[in-house]
Amino acid sequence: QVQLVESGGGSVQAGGSLRLSCAASALTVSRHLMGWFRQAPGKEREGVAAIVGGNTYYADSVKGRFTVSRDNAKNTVYLQMNSLKPEDTAMYYCAAGRPTRWDDPRQWAYFGRGTQVTVSS
Repeated sequence: QVQLVESGGGSVQAGGSLRLSCAASALTVSRHLMGWFRQAPGKEREGVAAIVGGNTYYADSVKGRFTVSRDNAKNTVYLQMNSLKPEDTAMYYCAAGRPTRWDDPRQWAYFGRGTQVTVSS
């Protein structure tokens, strides 16, 4: 049974940093597209970043501030978030799958339960 477990969320002030982790089981992160999504109250789930092989993808809103990476030995994916803004406040979800379009949440096979990120001004 595939499990994705996120951790590392919390509350920070604007301009601060957080690093999210996603530990995968029953799935090899190096063999799948791994992604991060977020969802704020009343809003749709949106793609934040994704990684596959040596390629990374980012939403325009986080380019230059967020970095997605992967540790194959630990079977874990990370999202380093710098220069956080209040509009980054959301539940962040790890995802795995083989979508044809990385930022479409409907195309992903697996999601974790999420970790909350709250950025105060």
